[in-house]
Amino acid sequence: MMHRHGKSDSPMVLAKPPNETEPEAKEVVEGRGLAKGKTPERNMSRTQGRSGMSSALERIRQAARRDKRQRFTALLHHVYDVEGLRAAYFGLKRAAAAGIDGKTWRHYGEELERNLLDLSERLRRGAYRAQPVRRSYIAKAGEPQKLRPLGVLVLEDKIAQRAVTEVLSALYEQDFVGFSYGFRPGRSPHQALDALVMAILRRKVNWVLDADIRGFFDTLDHGWLVKFIEHRVADRRVVWLIQKWLKAGVLEDGKRIESEVGTVQGGSISPLLANIYLHYVFDLWVQQWRLREARGDVVVVRFADDFVVGFEHREDGERFLSELRERLVRFGLELHAQKTRLIEFGRHAGKDRQSRGEGKPETFNFLGFTHSCAKTRRGRFVVLRQTIRRRWQAKLREIKAELCRRMHEPVPEMGVYVRAVLLGHMHYYAVPMNAVSVSHFRMAMGRIWWRVLKRRSQKNHLPWARMQRQVARWLPHTHICHPYPWVRFGVTT
Repeated sequence: MMHRHGKSDSPMVLAKPPNETEPEAKEVVEGRGLAKGKTPERNMSRTQGRSGMSSALERIRQAARRDKRQRFTALLHHVYDVEGLRAAYFGLKRAAAAGIDGKTWRHYGEELERNLLDLSERLRRGAYRAQPVRRSYIAKAGEPQKLRPLGVLVLEDKIAQRAVTEVLSALYEQDFVGFSYGFRPGRSPHQALDALVMAILRRKVNWVLDADIRGFFDTLDHGWLVKFIEHRVADRRVVWLIQKWLKAGVLEDGKRIESEVGTVQGGSISPLLANIYLHYVFDLWVQQWRLREARGDVVVVRFADDFVVGFEHREDGERFLSELRERLVRFGLELHAQKTRLIEFGRHAGKDRQSRGEGKPETFNFLGFTHSCAKTRRGRFVVLRQTIRRRWQAKLREIKAELCRRMHEPVPEMGVYVRAVLLGHMHYYAVPMNAVSVSHFRMAMGRIWWRVLKRRSQKNHLPWARMQRQVARWLPHTHICHPYPWVRFGVTT
């Protein structure tokens, strides 16, 4: 059989496994029945050290790994442990905006021990109450005319959510499948991108489904989410905490809006809840579908609610798309009609389309890159990845606005800013075969900075030859920051 348990993506194996505690294959399909019984974990002292917390989480990992049907009945004491709460506090961003109570990270830390002891006691007694979320909006990447809603939680909610996330991650990391890369420890967008490239290069992929779930975080069904969590978590107190955060509501323009569906983007626990939801709705279903229904090869790469599925046969792709729509509707989700396409893509796509008198193979976007079919000078098929143009342009507009605001700052201070921006851009987009795009981005930044400096005064004459010295001083030369996909991933047969 083509797709055996644990072998769905066998040619794409990380050269260095991201999770050292998980030597087993990531894509084993486990049974999902519910089993009674309590976990063998012991109660933790509230005064235990960091090593004690780590050992407790390791016991959870081991228990979850041993029995895929085990339900955990005693988890809350790991959450209200003071050392765990302290680690959660120091793991937060210090410059993050304050919630509706106005407390910042620094303000909360002025009486940290007292505050943590009080929070721990309220969590233990069940007296903890989640606060409404302050809503703010940011422009979507590459689409400045569209706004993405973000939630700003109060600091105590951030701490408690982070503590719960640490505990549940130790459990669910043993269940999540290998093709899920979003918001998981030891995994990154670049691993997802490289896994996709290796799947297209090494597997029989002729068609690609580029899919997007419409408003996933805003339409996630609370009832189904709680049912999914209860497959593994039998501690009603932890489930109660999660329900409180889901139902906390949003404060917008001084009015509280009740939350019946969705999870707040910006919460520490939201990415984990999203992965749990899609694990049961999408991942396990895909595993079974390609085992039972697919005629040919099927590969999957998912990062949060963005996923790409590759097919050997067009018929498989069309049938998968139709059944996927029905599957998602059942759980309150919907595919974005304009952003979901089944396209011909792969090593034979160009030749096949040419024989039919059609144009070049279509491209698709995934995690900030436009993927297209290309060939090396020697005629070898490669997947070309380039920065999505609208994101490239949107970032330049953002840089221009910020430089205009800093127009009269000393040149060295402006130089520090543009250098940091370029390094951040390179850190993500400087992947193999995208060097030209990154180099053009650097040149465009230098041109924008030059035009801003010339606007300082009508008498200011700054020739480009002189500006190039500033560009060379403050903007580092571009270089590739990431390995080739076949270097990051070993190839097995």
